Parts: sequence; structure tokens; C-alpha cells
Amino acid sequence: MGLRTPLFAEHERLGARIVPFGGWDMPLHYGSQLEEHHAVRRHAGVFDVSHMQPVDLAGPGARDFLRYLLANDVAKLKVPGKALYSCMCNDQGGVVDDLIVYYRGPERYRLVVNAGTADKDLDWMQAHAAGFDLAIDRRRDLAMIAVQGPEARALTAPLLPADCREAALALKPFFAADGEHWFVGCTGYTGEDGFEVMLPAADAPGLWRGLISAGVQPCGLGARDTLRLEAGMNLYGQDMDETVGPLEAGLGWTIAWEPTERDFVGRAALTAVRDDPAHRVFVGLLLTGRGVLRGHQKVFSDGREVGEISSGGFSPTLERSIAFARIVPGIGADCTVDIRGKQVPARVVKTTFVRNGSAVQAL
Repeated sequence: MGLRTPLFAEHERLGARIVPFGGWDMPLHYGSQLEEHHAVRRHAGVFDVSHMQPVDLAGPGARDFLRYLLANDVAKLKVPGKALYSCMCNDQGGVVDDLIVYYRGPERYRLVVNAGTADKDLDWMQAHAAGFDLAIDRRRDLAMIAVQGPEARALTAPLLPADCREAALALKPFFAADGEHWFVGCTGYTGEDGFEVMLPAADAPGLWRGLISAGVQPCGLGARDTLRLEAGMNLYGQDMDETVGPLEAGLGWTIAWEPTERDFVGRAALTAVRDDPAHRVFVGLLLTGRGVLRGHQKVFSDGREVGEISSGGFSPTLERSIAFARIVPGIGADCTVDIRGKQVPARVVKTTFVRNGSAVQAL
């Protein structure tokens, strides 16, 4: 038996299919993964993401510590509530984890790290904190609920505390509203509008039940995966890991190269990859033949193997199979994928397939 979130009893009550994920017992779906996926694209869905780990950093050395720890630069965060996405790399340029950092005001930050890497991440942070004046607080007391979809804001707002409701409704993407006990971010994982709410664990069942009563569809890990794939969002452990860095995972935009005098963990290794014209590139694939794209399938161009799929599956919105792949540069627009021994044609495209409910790729 794995760890259980404060909402586990709610998942059982709704008849969720429970599966192990990152050391936790989590809902895969509540009856129909397809219905859950479409609910987020067309209406609103709610996810229990309490397995994700908030970590609070505070102290005069917090800013300098994060500027050294992360490939992106928290010096960009000048307004309280602003957030950025970054990779936390090792000395070889691989990704220890990908995470979101929220700036909460002078000397205060909140990180949200992945479930399966949380213990490793905390050890990594502590190992690099020597010489910096800060406190690192793993917030095990908080739950986290994500509400996503075109009607997510309107359906969630009446359930938020008065001290952050108005600010939450005014949020732009990658900003957060900080209440006395609740923290509401506009940083989703589906390509849709909505909120990610961090709140005391004891308050989570009430918010969950209120959302279900308001007609929000409960959604599990299955729909979360197809939604993030359509939205062009990476999954740690599949699209990058400690051996695969951000430049080969389509995340070069998250590396702050300037100012050049800022040193950060992995900078030298990442610079070497950046300056190598033969380094692998991260692309989207749209299957034009019949079949389903899956992780680890090989990609070919003109009869030679040129790369491998990292994430793949069926897109319910496009009704086509899509994937991310890491390939050699310069192969052109057409390729094939080995699906059970057959070379099936595919097209190389950008990694974002769907945004705000609409296709962004020509089919």
C-alpha cells in the first residue's frame, strides 16, 4: 500500500480505480478517462494533486540559493505572486527534477516538486544549501487540488476564502494569490485555464466536495496524462531525467544564460550541449498512418534510425495518435515509427498540439 492523500476517502466514495504512482495510491479514472479528458477541454475537471510537494524557502540567502540551484533565474521574479518554471540540474546537465517557483515577497519562495522525486529533491537542496542563509520547509501539512477547464475559474471562485477570491479571479497565467491559509496559483498542466489550490489538508475534502456538487468532473491520472501530452508539457521520468537535460527535452527556453556571470549547477555541461550542433532535438510527432504511438518506439528517416519516442498516446481531442520524440537534427518533416515491426508514417511537428480546447496543429 502506498501513501494516501487527504482525499483518498473521496476517491473511494466516487468509485475511482486506484493505482500506484510515485509511491502514492492515486485515482487513474472514475469510470471513463475519455469523459474526464473532454470535461477539462469543454467544461471543468478537478484533480487531486496532493502527492505533489510544496517546499517553502525563506531567509536572506533564499534568492541567491535558488539562482545557484536552478537553471532558470529567480531574479526575474520581481512582483509577489509571480512564478516561473525551471529545471533543477545535476553537474552533468541532467534533470534532477522540473518544478515551479513562486515568489511570495522579500526572502520568501514556494517550490512545487514532483511526487516521485520529492525525497531526492529535498536531499539535493539540503546538500547544496551550505553557505546560504535560509530555511527549507517541506510542507507536508498542505493538500493540493487542480481545477482546469474553460469554466474552472467561475466554478471554483465561490468556494475560495474571501481573502484571496478577488485576487484569484484576476490572476494571469503564472501568477498566484496568497491568502492567510490558502494559496491559489494559475499554473496548470492541461493547456486550459484554471487554478491550482494549495490549502490545509483538513480543508481539502470540503473544497473537493464543493467542486463535485458544482458539477466539476473528478479526473484521474489517465486524463491528466493525455491532457498534458496534447498541451505539449513534459513528464519527468519519461521526457527528461538525470541523464537527459533540458536542451534535449525541448526546455531550452527555461535556461537563463544571462547574466553570463551567474553560475548555476550544470551550467558548464549545458553550455557544451548548447554549442554542439549535433545534439538531439525534441519534437512532436503526428501519426499519419494507423496505430498508436508509445514511449520507446524507434523513429526512422530514409531507412535509418534517428531517435526514439519519449511520450506517446492517443489524443482524444484530435482523434489521432501523437507523441514527443528525441531525434537527430535536420531530418525534415516526414518520418516513420516502428510499431510492432511495421514502419508507420508520421509527420514532425511542434510539441504543442492543443491549447484552450482547440487544435494548434494542421491535421
